[in-house]
Amino acid sequence: MQAWQVHELGEPGEVMRLAEVAPPAPADGQVLLKVRAANVNFPDALMCRGQYQVRPPLPFTPGVEICGETEDGRRVIANPALPCGGFAEYAVADAAALLPAPEALDDAEAAALHIGYQTGWFGLHRRAGLEAGETLLVHAAAGGVGSAAVQLGKAAGATVIGVVGGAAKASVARELGCDVVIDRREQDVVAAVKEATGGRGADVVYDPVGGPAYAQSAKAVAFEGRIVVVGFASGTVPSPALNHALVKNYAILGLHWGLYNTRNPELVRHCHEQLTDLAARGAIKPLVSERVPLAGAADAVQRVADGVTTGRVAVLPSPENGAAA
Repeated sequence: MQAWQVHELGEPGEVMRLAEVAPPAPADGQVLLKVRAANVNFPDALMCRGQYQVRPPLPFTPGVEICGETEDGRRVIANPALPCGGFAEYAVADAAALLPAPEALDDAEAAALHIGYQTGWFGLHRRAGLEAGETLLVHAAAGGVGSAAVQLGKAAGATVIGVVGGAAKASVARELGCDVVIDRREQDVVAAVKEATGGRGADVVYDPVGGPAYAQSAKAVAFEGRIVVVGFASGTVPSPALNHALVKNYAILGLHWGLYNTRNPELVRHCHEQLTDLAARGAIKPLVSERVPLAGAADAVQRVADGVTTGRVAVLPSPENGAAA
């Protein structure tokens, strides 16, 4: 089969190489899956650079999120078992962790429903307790993680403010349903949030960016607000001033979604049921901005790493996949 492999660490576009390799052999408790679609995530780029908390042995195949097909023809969502990731024609995954692909979504959309939407659901509902009528501020609102949070916030009845970089991404954020869109390149984010909320600030801030975005979050969060930290796409891990959290009465909440797979897998399944229902009702629908063939995976991962994409980019090993099932 064909698979992308990383033999040395570095930029994805430079170190990912397409090779002909033997299909992976499932270990006990694992199943072999035909990859119908693999979604590109920022952690794929971090793994190529050796900067992710999970460091698979070299050589490895990136791709942490797929819609696959079992030997008996079932469409499933899975996190491939590294080092045999999803940017390949076949992958292996733990049988106990397979989730049914929603019928309302095609293969590319189903692949994109998992990590970003689970992270959004856990962050907004489990950690921050977002309520209808509250104001949600989402950084990188046109990106893969941010776009999921925007849709989930709207589905929960919140007023959503999206922060983006550039006019093209602002247009995408509006299409996603943001009530207010702030272009950080043209506007003062904190002032714009205060203006949109009558000086109160945002009840919940969803931050997958870190760096300067976190500093803005601390200034823009409301009294008794909650900042959910889900990642550091900026490359800078902020050092919060805890005295500021004290004098302003806000909470800083961390979220590492992957821990729930081992600490509380039943909650992951419950979340998937909620997401499947929302997808069936049309309340959420993953924004798949691009569908590329397997040969385009390295370029796709690099562009996601560079922050020039919107929504999700899906890799389709088989050209016929990606259409509604």
